[in-house]
Amino acid sequence: MLQTIDLRGRTLSASELLAAVPRAEMAREAALTAAAQIVHDVAARGEQALREQAERFDGVTDHSLRVPASHLDEALAALAPEVRAALDEAIVRVRAASAAQVPPPTTTELAPGARVVQRWQPVRRVGVYVPGGKAVYPSSVVMNVVPAQVAGVSVVALASPPQREFGGRIHPVILAAARLLGVDEVYAMGGAGAIGALAYGVPSLDLDPVDVVTGPGNNFVAAAKRAVAGLVGTDAEAGATEILIVADDSAQPALVAADLISQAEHDEQASAVLVTPSVELAERVSAELTIRQPRTRHAERVAAALSGPQSAIVLVDDVDQAIAFSNAYAPEHLEIHLSEPRVDDFVNAGAVFVGDHAPVSLGDYLAGSNHVLPTGGQARYASGLSASTFLRPQQVIEYDRAALADVRDAIVTLARAEALPAHGEAVEARFED
Repeated sequence: MLQTIDLRGRTLSASELLAAVPRAEMAREAALTAAAQIVHDVAARGEQALREQAERFDGVTDHSLRVPASHLDEALAALAPEVRAALDEAIVRVRAASAAQVPPPTTTELAPGARVVQRWQPVRRVGVYVPGGKAVYPSSVVMNVVPAQVAGVSVVALASPPQREFGGRIHPVILAAARLLGVDEVYAMGGAGAIGALAYGVPSLDLDPVDVVTGPGNNFVAAAKRAVAGLVGTDAEAGATEILIVADDSAQPALVAADLISQAEHDEQASAVLVTPSVELAERVSAELTIRQPRTRHAERVAAALSGPQSAIVLVDDVDQAIAFSNAYAPEHLEIHLSEPRVDDFVNAGAVFVGDHAPVSLGDYLAGSNHVLPTGGQARYASGLSASTFLRPQQVIEYDRAALADVRDAIVTLARAEALPAHGEAVEARFED
């Protein structure tokens, strides 16, 4: 089911490691072109483009693009008590972990009367995207909205695809989660078009442009974020999900197989990768996959993901080579199943799950960590969604006359050296009689 990539007996450079990483590049390239066209169509034609896209992609017409408050109230009233209890617990845990991500203001005294204050200002308005295609993601409502609220964001606008089976409404569990968190600006629109609408605004819907767009989605959603980057801030491009498991012969094959399947069920483009120096473990995991895949609810979807070019078993000489491969891959989710975890050596990952009792599923729901994470290798330079996503560091400079006088000559000297004498003159003006 999974292809095998054998790297044993080879000393690979950083570029060769990157070339060995299994990815479905064609899917991403096609998504970039299509998503940009969809975003630009929404920017040009607004609501009409969104309605045409809903009919084309979601099979929905004549629905309420801006969700009435009554839909939110009805969804929360109908929410199963056990689901509400689980969401409430997730909210508590994510709120606690997110609060630790807000830096306190700091003041640096450089000299008497000279200080620089570092403060963190929240953006005013955020657009949150919650997927709603092959699965339902009320957990993504929690993961996006709670950090924004903790950061101090004033307004959160939420978008999720309309569902044909619910008469063009957003899935009721997503609506209920939004109501639980006090989000009342909600739009039934999906995919790249929703990202474009949040970024550009749609006057006929009273949808004002946001400052930052966040949220997971498929490759088209991730590509749409790239299309609007620069117009608005975005989190990392969280496209089709990835799991990379580094394991040695101490790992339990059944758990490894179960965790690979758990992420493969998201989407046919999901990536599931096992990296191991143990041929025996690789064979036992393959056998477990053969047993477990037909039994799972989304068996066909899982089979497509596991057999795709983005998924593989990677055989390596030793744990050192496994670590090097993992850092080159920079997975969204990294699971470590090693007798000696060596967590500090794994430097590139969206989130790291250590040991038998920390599956990715824990992070998806109730670990307290955030499940909106960078994909496609972006974990080499980008982080997952957090309260800091919605914060901007600002410096406040306060100098009195004496403190400015102490650096007056140095400023004038540097201004002249840069052929910008008016800079120095602006300082000198403060000491004229």
